[in-house]
Amino acid sequence: MAPWDTVRLGMIGLRTRPLRTVLAALGIAIGIAALIAVVGVPASNQAALRNELAGLGPNLLTVAPGADPLTGKKAVLPAESVTMIKRIGPVQSVSAIGMTTASVRRTDRVPSTEGGGLRVVAGNLDLLGVLNARVRTGGFLDAATERFPVTVLGARAAQLLAVGPGVLVWIKDRWFTVAGVLEPVPLAPEVDNSVMVGWPAAQTYLGFDGRPGQIYVRADERAVDDVKSVLGRTTNPARPNEVLVSRPSDALAAQRLVDQAYSSLFIGLGAVALLVGGIGVANTMVISVLERRREIGLRRALGASRRQIGGQFLTESIALAGLGGGLGVLLGTAVTAGYSAYQGWPTVLPAGMLAGGVGAAVLIGVIAGVYPAARAARLTPTEALATT
Repeated sequence: MAPWDTVRLGMIGLRTRPLRTVLAALGIAIGIAALIAVVGVPASNQAALRNELAGLGPNLLTVAPGADPLTGKKAVLPAESVTMIKRIGPVQSVSAIGMTTASVRRTDRVPSTEGGGLRVVAGNLDLLGVLNARVRTGGFLDAATERFPVTVLGARAAQLLAVGPGVLVWIKDRWFTVAGVLEPVPLAPEVDNSVMVGWPAAQTYLGFDGRPGQIYVRADERAVDDVKSVLGRTTNPARPNEVLVSRPSDALAAQRLVDQAYSSLFIGLGAVALLVGGIGVANTMVISVLERRREIGLRRALGASRRQIGGQFLTESIALAGLGGGLGVLLGTAVTAGYSAYQGWPTVLPAGMLAGGVGAAVLIGVIAGVYPAARAARLTPTEALATT
Protein backbone atom coordinates (compact mmCIF):
# COMPACT_ATOMS: atom_id res chain seq x y z
CA MET A 1 0.00 0.00 0.00
CA ALA A 2 1.37 3.41 -0.98
CA PRO A 3 2.25 5.93 1.79
CA TRP A 4 -0.49 8.27 0.60
CA ASP A 5 -3.06 5.50 1.03
CA THR A 6 -1.83 4.96 4.59
CA VAL A 7 -2.31 8.65 5.29
CA ARG A 8 -5.83 8.58 3.84
CA LEU A 9 -6.75 5.60 5.99
CA GLY A 10 -5.28 7.29 9.06
CA MET A 11 -7.46 10.34 8.51
CA ILE A 12 -10.65 8.31 8.32
CA GLY A 13 -10.68 7.74 12.08
CA LEU A 14 -10.35 11.47 12.74
CA ARG A 15 -13.19 12.39 10.39
CA THR A 16 -15.61 9.77 11.70
CA ARG A 17 -15.20 10.87 15.35
CA PRO A 18 -14.94 14.69 15.13
CA LEU A 19 -15.85 15.50 18.74
CA ARG A 20 -13.32 13.06 20.18
CA THR A 21 -10.73 14.33 17.71
CA VAL A 22 -11.28 17.96 18.74
CA LEU A 23 -11.13 17.20 22.46
CA ALA A 24 -7.95 15.14 22.14
CA ALA A 25 -6.29 17.75 19.89
CA LEU A 26 -7.32 20.48 22.32
CA GLY A 27 -5.17 18.96 25.05
CA ILE A 28 -2.11 19.11 22.80
CA ALA A 29 -3.05 22.61 21.62
CA ILE A 30 -3.25 23.97 25.16
CA GLY A 31 0.16 22.57 26.04
CA ILE A 32 1.84 23.91 22.89
CA ALA A 33 0.11 27.29 23.26
CA ALA A 34 1.25 27.52 26.88
CA LEU A 35 4.86 26.83 25.92
CA ILE A 36 4.85 29.36 23.09
CA ALA A 37 3.19 32.05 25.19
CA VAL A 38 5.54 31.42 28.12
CA VAL A 39 8.55 31.86 25.84
CA GLY A 40 7.10 34.59 23.63
CA VAL A 41 5.76 36.92 26.33
CA PRO A 42 9.07 37.16 28.27
CA ALA A 43 10.97 37.50 24.97
CA SER A 44 8.69 40.40 24.04
CA ASN A 45 9.17 41.90 27.49
CA GLN A 46 12.95 41.61 27.18
CA ALA A 47 12.86 43.25 23.75
CA ALA A 48 10.88 46.14 25.23
CA LEU A 49 13.34 46.34 28.13
CA ARG A 50 16.30 46.38 25.74
CA ASN A 51 14.66 49.16 23.75
CA GLU A 52 13.99 51.06 26.95
CA LEU A 53 17.57 50.64 28.14
CA ALA A 54 18.87 51.70 24.76
CA GLY A 55 16.74 54.84 25.00
CA LEU A 56 17.75 55.58 28.58
CA GLY A 57 21.36 54.62 28.04
CA PRO A 58 23.09 51.77 29.90
CA ASN A 59 26.10 54.01 30.53
CA LEU A 60 24.59 55.79 33.53
CA LEU A 61 26.41 55.56 36.87
CA THR A 62 25.22 56.91 40.19
CA VAL A 63 27.30 58.13 43.11
CA ALA A 64 25.82 58.39 46.60
CA PRO A 65 27.19 58.83 50.12
CA GLY A 66 27.64 55.64 52.11
CA ALA A 67 28.18 55.34 55.85
CA ASP A 68 31.06 56.38 58.08
CA PRO A 69 32.75 53.06 59.03
CA LEU A 70 33.61 54.39 62.52
CA THR A 71 30.38 56.04 63.60
CA GLY A 72 27.93 54.28 61.28
CA LYS A 73 26.34 57.62 60.45
CA LYS A 74 25.50 58.59 56.90
CA ALA A 75 28.49 60.15 55.16
CA VAL A 76 28.43 63.30 53.04
CA LEU A 77 29.90 64.06 49.65
CA PRO A 78 32.21 67.05 49.16
CA ALA A 79 30.57 70.11 47.63
CA GLU A 80 33.09 70.04 44.77
CA SER A 81 32.36 66.39 43.86
CA VAL A 82 30.58 67.19 40.60
CA THR A 83 33.42 69.41 39.43
CA MET A 84 36.01 66.73 40.19
CA ILE A 85 34.06 64.02 38.40
CA LYS A 86 33.82 66.16 35.27
CA ARG A 87 37.62 65.96 34.99
CA ILE A 88 37.54 62.20 34.33
CA GLY A 89 38.33 61.79 30.62
CA PRO A 90 35.60 59.32 29.48
CA VAL A 91 32.88 61.15 31.48
CA GLN A 92 30.43 62.76 29.07
CA SER A 93 28.12 64.61 31.47
CA VAL A 94 27.44 64.95 35.19
CA SER A 95 24.52 66.27 37.21
CA ALA A 96 23.31 65.98 40.78
CA ILE A 97 20.49 66.46 43.23
CA GLY A 98 20.94 67.61 46.81
CA MET A 99 18.86 66.52 49.79
CA THR A 100 17.10 69.03 52.03
CA THR A 101 15.27 68.60 55.31
CA ALA A 102 12.20 70.52 54.11
CA SER A 103 8.80 68.89 53.86
CA VAL A 104 6.21 69.40 51.14
CA ARG A 105 2.45 69.54 51.57
CA ARG A 106 -0.51 70.24 49.38
CA THR A 107 -1.48 73.21 51.56
CA ASP A 108 -0.25 74.83 54.76
CA ARG A 109 -3.30 73.32 56.50
CA VAL A 110 -1.89 69.79 56.23
CA PRO A 111 0.22 68.71 59.26
CA SER A 112 3.96 68.75 58.58
CA THR A 113 4.19 65.07 59.53
CA GLU A 114 2.03 64.06 56.58
CA GLY A 115 4.46 64.44 53.73
CA GLY A 116 3.55 61.21 51.94
CA GLY A 117 7.16 60.02 51.94
CA LEU A 118 8.13 62.70 49.43
CA ARG A 119 11.38 64.59 49.71
CA VAL A 120 12.39 68.05 48.60
CA VAL A 121 15.64 68.13 46.64
CA ALA A 122 17.79 70.70 44.93
CA GLY A 123 18.35 70.00 41.25
CA ASN A 124 20.83 71.09 38.63
CA LEU A 125 19.56 72.50 35.35
CA ASP A 126 21.29 69.79 33.30
CA LEU A 127 19.63 66.92 35.21
CA LEU A 128 17.13 66.05 32.46
CA GLY A 129 19.87 65.70 29.85
CA VAL A 130 21.97 63.39 32.00
CA LEU A 131 19.03 61.16 32.94
CA ASN A 132 17.42 61.27 29.48
CA ALA A 133 14.28 62.28 31.34
CA ARG A 134 11.32 64.11 29.83
CA VAL A 135 8.80 66.64 31.08
CA ARG A 136 5.24 65.35 30.95
CA THR A 137 3.48 68.69 31.39
CA GLY A 138 4.71 72.22 31.92
CA GLY A 139 8.43 72.97 31.86
CA PHE A 140 11.65 72.36 33.75
CA LEU A 141 13.73 74.76 35.79
CA ASP A 142 15.80 77.30 33.90
CA ALA A 143 18.29 80.07 34.66
CA ALA A 144 15.43 82.44 35.52
CA THR A 145 13.36 80.17 37.79
CA GLU A 146 16.09 78.24 39.63
CA ARG A 147 16.58 81.19 42.03
CA PHE A 148 12.93 81.60 42.96
CA PRO A 149 10.23 79.56 44.78
CA VAL A 150 9.53 77.36 41.78
CA THR A 151 9.40 73.57 41.78
CA VAL A 152 9.20 70.62 39.40
CA LEU A 153 7.52 67.41 40.55
CA GLY A 154 8.54 63.82 39.91
CA ALA A 155 5.87 61.52 38.46
CA ARG A 156 4.87 59.89 41.77
CA ALA A 157 5.14 63.17 43.70
CA ALA A 158 2.66 64.79 41.32
CA GLN A 159 0.33 61.82 41.71
CA LEU A 160 0.40 61.93 45.53
CA LEU A 161 0.04 65.69 45.74
CA ALA A 162 -2.59 65.68 42.97
CA VAL A 163 -1.29 68.92 41.48
CA GLY A 164 0.02 70.10 38.13
CA PRO A 165 1.71 73.12 36.53
CA GLY A 166 0.56 76.49 37.81
CA VAL A 167 -0.61 75.16 41.20
CA LEU A 168 1.01 76.18 44.51
CA VAL A 169 2.43 73.72 47.05
CA TRP A 170 3.65 74.45 50.58
CA ILE A 171 7.35 73.73 51.13
CA LYS A 172 8.83 74.40 54.54
CA ASP A 173 7.31 77.81 55.33
CA ARG A 174 6.29 79.28 51.99
CA TRP A 175 4.39 78.66 48.76
CA PHE A 176 6.21 77.33 45.70
CA THR A 177 4.79 77.39 42.19
CA VAL A 178 4.75 74.09 40.28
CA ALA A 179 6.43 74.66 36.90
CA GLY A 180 6.12 71.14 35.52
CA VAL A 181 5.75 67.41 36.07
CA LEU A 182 8.29 64.80 34.88
CA GLU A 183 7.71 61.48 33.19
CA PRO A 184 8.79 58.43 35.25
CA VAL A 185 12.56 57.88 35.24
CA PRO A 186 13.19 54.09 35.42
CA LEU A 187 16.94 54.40 36.05
CA ALA A 188 16.48 57.01 38.80
CA PRO A 189 13.28 56.15 40.71
CA GLU A 190 14.31 58.50 43.52
CA VAL A 191 13.55 61.38 41.16
CA ASP A 192 9.97 60.15 40.78
CA ASN A 193 9.43 60.63 44.53
CA SER A 194 11.04 64.08 44.64
CA VAL A 195 9.89 67.67 44.63
CA MET A 196 12.70 69.56 42.93
CA VAL A 197 13.69 73.18 43.36
CA GLY A 198 16.63 75.09 41.91
CA TRP A 199 20.03 74.73 43.55
CA PRO A 200 20.27 78.47 44.46
CA ALA A 201 16.63 78.56 45.61
CA ALA A 202 17.23 75.59 47.93
CA GLN A 203 20.15 77.42 49.51
CA THR A 204 18.18 80.64 49.87
CA TYR A 205 14.83 79.35 51.11
CA LEU A 206 15.41 75.85 52.50
CA GLY A 207 18.77 76.04 54.29
CA PHE A 208 20.42 73.67 51.81
CA ASP A 209 24.18 73.24 52.46
CA GLY A 210 25.12 72.81 48.79
CA ARG A 211 26.43 69.23 49.09
CA PRO A 212 25.21 66.77 46.44
CA GLY A 213 23.19 63.86 47.77
CA GLN A 214 23.10 61.85 44.53
CA ILE A 215 25.33 62.32 41.49
CA TYR A 216 24.49 61.02 38.02
CA VAL A 217 27.34 60.33 35.61
CA ARG A 218 27.20 59.52 31.91
CA ALA A 219 30.36 57.87 30.63
CA ASP A 220 31.59 56.53 27.31
CA GLU A 221 30.00 53.07 26.99
CA ARG A 222 33.38 51.51 26.22
CA ALA A 223 34.84 52.90 29.47
CA VAL A 224 31.92 52.55 31.91
CA ASP A 225 33.68 49.94 34.05
CA ASP A 226 36.90 51.96 34.11
CA VAL A 227 35.05 55.11 35.16
CA LYS A 228 33.16 53.17 37.80
CA SER A 229 36.41 51.91 39.30
CA VAL A 230 37.78 55.45 39.87
CA LEU A 231 34.60 57.29 40.81
CA GLY A 232 34.95 56.62 44.55
CA ARG A 233 38.48 57.99 44.78
CA THR A 234 37.64 60.95 42.55
CA THR A 235 34.46 61.91 44.37
CA ASN A 236 35.99 61.86 47.85
CA PRO A 237 39.78 61.35 47.71
CA ALA A 238 40.09 61.53 51.48
CA ARG A 239 37.44 58.87 52.18
CA PRO A 240 36.70 56.82 49.05
CA ASN A 241 35.30 53.99 51.19
CA GLU A 242 32.36 56.25 52.10
CA VAL A 243 31.24 56.54 48.48
CA LEU A 244 28.72 54.17 46.91
CA VAL A 245 28.93 53.74 43.14
CA SER A 246 26.31 51.76 41.23
CA ARG A 247 25.04 51.14 37.73
CA PRO A 248 21.21 51.35 37.67
CA SER A 249 20.91 49.24 34.53
CA ASP A 250 22.39 46.32 36.52
CA ALA A 251 19.30 46.41 38.74
CA LEU A 252 17.08 46.15 35.68
CA ALA A 253 19.21 43.28 34.41
CA ALA A 254 18.72 41.51 37.77
CA GLN A 255 14.99 42.04 37.44
CA ARG A 256 15.16 40.43 34.01
CA LEU A 257 16.87 37.39 35.56
CA VAL A 258 13.99 37.11 38.02
CA ASP A 259 11.56 37.24 35.12
CA GLN A 260 13.52 34.47 33.42
CA ALA A 261 13.29 32.36 36.59
CA TYR A 262 9.52 32.74 36.54
CA SER A 263 9.56 31.89 32.83
CA SER A 264 11.34 28.62 33.62
CA LEU A 265 8.62 27.79 36.13
CA PHE A 266 5.87 28.45 33.61
CA ILE A 267 7.69 26.44 30.95
CA GLY A 268 7.59 23.53 33.39
CA LEU A 269 3.85 24.02 33.84
CA GLY A 270 3.42 24.16 30.07
CA ALA A 271 5.37 20.93 29.73
CA VAL A 272 3.04 19.28 32.24
CA ALA A 273 0.05 20.47 30.22
CA LEU A 274 1.69 19.04 27.10
CA LEU A 275 2.28 15.71 28.87
CA VAL A 276 -1.37 15.59 29.89
CA GLY A 277 -2.34 16.26 26.27
CA GLY A 278 -0.09 13.43 25.12
CA ILE A 279 -1.73 11.07 27.57
CA GLY A 280 -5.08 12.17 26.19
CA VAL A 281 -3.99 11.30 22.65
CA ALA A 282 -2.70 7.90 23.78
CA ASN A 283 -5.97 7.22 25.58
CA THR A 284 -7.96 8.23 22.51
CA MET A 285 -5.94 5.90 20.30
CA VAL A 286 -6.25 2.94 22.69
CA ILE A 287 -10.01 3.39 22.79
CA SER A 288 -10.04 3.72 19.00
CA VAL A 289 -8.26 0.37 18.65
CA LEU A 290 -10.75 -1.30 21.00
CA GLU A 291 -13.75 0.13 19.18
CA ARG A 292 -12.45 -0.75 15.71
CA ARG A 293 -11.41 -4.35 16.26
CA ARG A 294 -13.96 -5.56 13.70
CA GLU A 295 -12.57 -3.11 11.14
CA ILE A 296 -9.05 -4.36 11.90
CA GLY A 297 -10.15 -8.00 11.58
CA LEU A 298 -11.92 -7.35 8.28
CA ARG A 299 -8.87 -5.59 6.81
CA ARG A 300 -6.57 -8.37 8.02
CA ALA A 301 -8.89 -10.96 6.46
CA LEU A 302 -8.75 -9.06 3.15
CA GLY A 303 -4.97 -9.21 3.16
CA ALA A 304 -3.74 -6.14 5.06
CA SER A 305 -0.42 -6.80 6.75
CA ARG A 306 0.42 -6.05 10.35
CA ARG A 307 2.72 -3.26 9.20
CA GLN A 308 -0.13 -1.63 7.28
CA ILE A 309 -2.49 -1.85 10.26
CA GLY A 310 0.14 -0.44 12.60
CA GLY A 311 0.99 2.30 10.11
CA GLN A 312 -2.66 3.30 9.85
CA PHE A 313 -3.09 3.83 13.58
CA LEU A 314 0.33 5.44 14.01
CA THR A 315 -0.52 7.87 11.19
CA GLU A 316 -3.82 8.65 12.88
CA SER A 317 -2.05 9.39 16.16
CA ILE A 318 0.51 11.63 14.48
CA ALA A 319 -2.19 13.48 12.54
CA LEU A 320 -4.19 13.99 15.73
CA ALA A 321 -1.21 15.37 17.61
CA GLY A 322 -0.12 17.44 14.60
CA LEU A 323 -3.58 18.99 14.42
CA GLY A 324 -3.34 19.90 18.09
CA GLY A 325 0.18 21.27 17.56
CA GLY A 326 -0.94 23.49 14.69
CA LEU A 327 -3.84 24.83 16.72
CA GLY A 328 -1.50 25.36 19.68
CA VAL A 329 0.95 27.38 17.58
CA LEU A 330 -1.85 29.60 16.32
CA LEU A 331 -3.29 30.03 19.81
CA GLY A 332 0.08 30.70 21.42
CA THR A 333 0.97 33.23 18.71
CA ALA A 334 -2.35 35.01 19.16
CA VAL A 335 -1.96 35.14 22.95
CA THR A 336 1.60 36.46 22.72
CA ALA A 337 0.75 39.06 20.08
CA GLY A 338 -2.37 40.19 21.93
CA TYR A 339 -0.68 40.54 25.31
CA SER A 340 2.35 42.28 23.81
CA ALA A 341 0.11 44.75 21.99
CA TYR A 342 -1.82 45.40 25.21
CA GLN A 343 1.44 46.13 27.06
CA GLY A 344 2.86 48.18 24.20
CA TRP A 345 5.75 45.76 23.63
CA PRO A 346 7.17 44.55 20.33
CA THR A 347 5.96 41.03 19.57
CA VAL A 348 8.81 38.50 19.61
CA LEU A 349 8.13 34.91 18.59
CA PRO A 350 11.29 32.79 18.38
CA ALA A 351 11.15 30.79 15.14
CA GLY A 352 12.75 27.84 16.88
CA MET A 353 9.93 27.70 19.41
CA LEU A 354 7.24 27.77 16.69
CA ALA A 355 8.92 24.98 14.77
CA GLY A 356 9.65 23.17 18.01
CA GLY A 357 6.00 23.36 19.00
CA VAL A 358 4.87 21.48 15.90
CA GLY A 359 7.82 19.10 16.21
CA ALA A 360 6.99 18.37 19.84
CA ALA A 361 3.39 17.64 18.88
CA VAL A 362 4.47 15.21 16.19
CA LEU A 363 6.89 13.53 18.59
CA ILE A 364 4.11 13.15 21.14
CA GLY A 365 1.92 11.68 18.41
CA VAL A 366 4.59 9.09 17.63
CA ILE A 367 5.13 8.19 21.28
CA ALA A 368 1.41 8.11 22.06
CA GLY A 369 0.62 6.07 18.97
CA VAL A 370 3.29 3.37 19.20
CA TYR A 371 1.49 1.18 21.76
CA PRO A 372 -2.01 1.42 20.23
CA ALA A 373 -0.56 0.81 16.75
CA ALA A 374 1.42 -2.20 17.99
CA ARG A 375 -1.64 -3.53 19.76
CA ALA A 376 -3.74 -3.18 16.62
CA ALA A 377 -1.06 -4.86 14.51
CA ARG A 378 -0.85 -7.87 16.86
CA LEU A 379 -4.55 -8.70 16.46
CA THR A 380 -5.19 -11.75 14.28
CA PRO A 381 -8.22 -11.71 11.96
CA THR A 382 -10.03 -14.35 14.05
CA GLU A 383 -9.44 -12.44 17.31
CA ALA A 384 -10.60 -9.16 15.85
CA LEU A 385 -13.72 -10.55 14.11
CA ALA A 386 -14.72 -12.57 17.17
CA THR A 387 -15.11 -9.38 19.22
CA THR A 388 -18.71 -8.76 20.25
